[in-house]
Amino acid sequence: MSADPAAAADSTDQAGAAENGAESGDSGRRATPSGEKEAPARGRGRKQSSARKTRTVALTLTVTGTAEGDWQADLVHGTNRLVRGMPIPAAAVARAAKELHPDIESGIEAVLSEAREQHRSRMQELEAELERVKRALADLGE
Repeated sequence: MSADPAAAADSTDQAGAAENGAESGDSGRRATPSGEKEAPARGRGRKQSSARKTRTVALTLTVTGTAEGDWQADLVHGTNRLVRGMPIPAAAVARAAKELHPDIESGIEAVLSEAREQHRSRMQELEAELERVKRALADLGE
């Protein structure tokens, strides 16, 4: 095993240079056989989308109804209240609910049905009272 001291020293210097390059934070750079460092290999970056970003708008519409059939709406944009307590006809609420979703429609329709029943009951009471008043008036001899 005869070894040339100059060749052994050259190979040791190359191995040491490669190790030193990795230890000194030059990751991505490789030592060439002549001891020079190459530029890091460039990987493919993430391709940018050509689609436009969609800007979302946060609006909160709150529709409140009573069992009597009175409806009102509140509209908030971010922290700004745009509409407060605006009266809404029950028919408009029913149409909007029908357009939105069957679950929403069924919930609102239940409230509207209850309001209809209360109004029918009240109407019958008033009709009965009207008949009593008409009879009383007739008894007074008009």
